[in-house]
Amino acid sequence: MNGLNGLYGHDFDEDGFDDGVSDEEPEDGPADGFDDGPDCDLLEEELRRAAAVLDPVPAELYRIAMEAFALRDLDARIAELTFDSLTDAIPVRGVLDPPRMLTFRAEGLSVDVEVTSEGLMGQVLPPQTARIEVLSGPRTAAPLTADDLGRFTCDAPPSGPFALRLRTGAEVVVTEWLRA
Repeated sequence: MNGLNGLYGHDFDEDGFDDGVSDEEPEDGPADGFDDGPDCDLLEEELRRAAAVLDPVPAELYRIAMEAFALRDLDARIAELTFDSLTDAIPVRGVLDPPRMLTFRAEGLSVDVEVTSEGLMGQVLPPQTARIEVLSGPRTAAPLTADDLGRFTCDAPPSGPFALRLRTGAEVVVTEWLRA
């Protein structure tokens, strides 16, 4: 039977059966059977093109991802939410639409914010001047300025997810993102 090896592209074993596996060791190439050479790069490129045609990234998801990337601020300190009246406050009887009270803290800095349907107002503590941006997409609202007592107001209420970016001198602090 061994005389039939190679006939019709078959590789017969000693028992005369073709198991589909060559008994010869490959002359070159990795032992695991995978090659990371140019053929794999070509295959990867073909798969990427097929995925782009058959299962493209939705335009809205792509836009949101680009907006999130544009809002990053790698040197900023993150101010953590330490109080949210939606979850931490005791309800007051008779008040139908209380303002949402938020407190953010970063090392040595605190920001108290009141969010209402008319806008937001807040105070930076310890009191100091600051430039504040309300982040809610790639376009920030007009920068707000905190006065000497750290107070600031914004006439437009945030809609959807929002965060605040504070610039106090050389320091940049960004609050956690919340839904209005």
